[in-house]
Amino acid sequence: MHDVYSFVTGPMAWLAFLVFLGGSLFKLGRMFYLVAKKERFIFTYMSWKYSFRSILHWITPFATTIWKKHPVLTIVTFVFHFCLIAAPLFLLSHIILWDEAWNVSWWSFPDALADIMTLAVIFSCLFFLVRRIRQPEVRFVTSASDYVILAIVAMPFLTGFFAYHQWFDYKVSLILHILSGEIMLAAIPFTRLSHMILSPFTRAYMGSEFGGVRNVKDW
Repeated sequence: MHDVYSFVTGPMAWLAFLVFLGGSLFKLGRMFYLVAKKERFIFTYMSWKYSFRSILHWITPFATTIWKKHPVLTIVTFVFHFCLIAAPLFLLSHIILWDEAWNVSWWSFPDALADIMTLAVIFSCLFFLVRRIRQPEVRFVTSASDYVILAIVAMPFLTGFFAYHQWFDYKVSLILHILSGEIMLAAIPFTRLSHMILSPFTRAYMGSEFGGVRNVKDW
């Protein structure tokens, strides 16, 4: 078990980071290459003003028409994304690992708050799962990969919750937590999770076109 732990915290961790970084750079490079090759005219109307206006509206709860029409989905979506990013970054045990490895540390959430945020991610994933199964318009555009992605996102938080509370076998839960986190990190550039990399550029394009060309709002 010690050898497995050393492997997932050593070579596997480095591999996951390298795959994430390399895949993300490739994804961005390919996007800019295709735009420059096929739709270079886009650059003529790209606007910082309309780009940031659009981005700010879409990351503000209930600022857009679609957010207002679906209040429950809006609340769950924003809670999910906030907790998904903030909980791992400000979890004390994660910060300790950064401090031990790189001598870098920062402020952390209380463990109780991190626990609540972890559960928020898990239950949000269950909400999205039920929504994909029960709502016909969502089920129609859902493929098997979407369920896999939900599992990839949920597993680091579920196994982390088990490990923190020492449910089942602590060492097994910890190893699964680390491994599932690495799988999620490596999967980001190659799945729909890549929207966390590409969405600001997509929103900037939409905002610039609607604001600078059509002279209308895109929300």
